Amino acid sequence: MKILVTGGTGLVGSQVVGELQTRGADVTVLTRDAGKAQKLPAGVKAVTGDLGTVETVTRVFRGFEGVFLINTVSPMEIYEGLLSVCALRDQGVKRLVYVSVQDADKAAWLPHFGGKLGVEQAALKSGVAATILRPNNFYQNDIWSKDALLRYGVYPQPLGDAGLNRVDVRDIAEAAAIVLTSSGHDGETYDLVGPEVLTGPSSAEAWSRALNKPIAYAGNDLEAWEKQSLQYLPDWAVFDLKHMYDYFQKHGLKATPQAIERLTQLLGHTPRSYGAFVSETAAAWRG
Repeated sequence: MKILVTGGTGLVGSQVVGELQTRGADVTVLTRDAGKAQKLPAGVKAVTGDLGTVETVTRVFRGFEGVFLINTVSPMEIYEGLLSVCALRDQGVKRLVYVSVQDADKAAWLPHFGGKLGVEQAALKSGVAATILRPNNFYQNDIWSKDALLRYGVYPQPLGDAGLNRVDVRDIAEAAAIVLTSSGHDGETYDLVGPEVLTGPSSAEAWSRALNKPIAYAGNDLEAWEKQSLQYLPDWAVFDLKHMYDYFQKHGLKATPQAIERLTQLLGHTPRSYGAFVSETAAAWRG
């Protein structure tokens, strides 16, 4: 099966590429950076382009049976998603997997959530056999906090105390590959979640155990988080993330037992635990 993976050199897409290869798929990656194409695994082809341009979307999907669509978080995200769905429909793609976010419809005023709802609907109504994947917050987001954890002994992501069923990116990739290469998933929406409820303090505790040193939770002060984050993130991203974290602190982002069981059945194993991810990552950092 010929499959195009958008964002195929990124955090999620690169894992999807590997999972598809293990299932014998003929994989091509779409990347904006031709230089990154040189680092792809053996047997993976690459095309360059930008999903925000008509020039790219009117050529890039042709000849592929399946597409894995994940859009870069940006002010252009919804436009890129809709442009892509419209174009891949024209070009005869048979199967589409779109990556959204858990509970997007329950907090649709958040740019990070609401921007994906229109693309979800476009995918499901396109006439293409589409499946929506709705992941929770990624475990791997913690990797961006390596310096804060190792140098300053602080866990900085302001997740709050209500709790989230965060998910391992490898489970997202595995679910995407299964859906793209097997039948029975057309029109379905899957929550991609972890097996345990995590908070800001419990995340810090997990890192304390794995690193064998005290790790303090930086707390729930979003004004302080905003001030710090504006030093290295664009203002639109800080605005978006601040409101998202406020939602997490007030409401959480928990999974139902049914969602966990459904994902377990899809994967064929229990979703990976946060503790295992943290231990593995800490060991890699020490190495």
